[in-house]
Amino acid sequence: MVSPAVAAISEEEAPVATGRRPTLTDEERARVEAAVQAVEQRTSAEIVPMIVGQSGVYREAHHRAGLLSAVVALTVLLTIETTWLPWGWHAANAVWLLGVTTLAYALGAWVGTWPPVLRLFTSRERMHRKVQLRANLAFAQHGLAQTRERTGLLLLVSLLERQVSVLADQSLRDRISAEQWQEVVAVVVERLKVGDLVGGLCGGIEAGGTLLARACPAHDGDNPNELSNRVIQDT
Repeated sequence: MVSPAVAAISEEEAPVATGRRPTLTDEERARVEAAVQAVEQRTSAEIVPMIVGQSGVYREAHHRAGLLSAVVALTVLLTIETTWLPWGWHAANAVWLLGVTTLAYALGAWVGTWPPVLRLFTSRERMHRKVQLRANLAFAQHGLAQTRERTGLLLLVSLLERQVSVLADQSLRDRISAEQWQEVVAVVVERLKVGDLVGGLCGGIEAGGTLLARACPAHDGDNPNELSNRVIQDT
């Protein structure tokens, strides 16, 4: 957990969610990395862009979809009972009914892993918390809390949740407000709405770089590249 950090996270949805492992072409990765390099020449801050397929597993959504499917199947079978039980109830019929209901649950739980269904059965508040937790975890895992001047900045796009998170280290807390970070998020979301993931990342990097260049400009002759410029891609 990166408790001293300040975060801004999107409240708008952008139609880029897939729920699958994000992949960029070599050209797209080079474009994002060039944007990071250009920005870091003007600031002592370190920017790390990251794309994740999803920030949580959301098993409860799988169970809810499975339960709904099982209830619907059971209701339908009992409604048309006279059709499939013309001679009354028998032990074998009960076993068959239980088997069909169990199969319906399993099928529903599997369908519940599909991104549109998963989002349907998961609240935005829960997804919001999961993206925040994923951003905090990534911040620590990738060394953003260990820069010399505590000026690490994580720009994370979580595809399934359709949310963007900007997480900045403690040195930037008093220099850049949460409202300003939210403007950076808005730049990313605007491009994501038209399906331009790379353009959104580059736009967010450039918008964040403008803020960082004013808040913590580069030191002449002493501006090491402490973190990799590569875009991190994860499930």
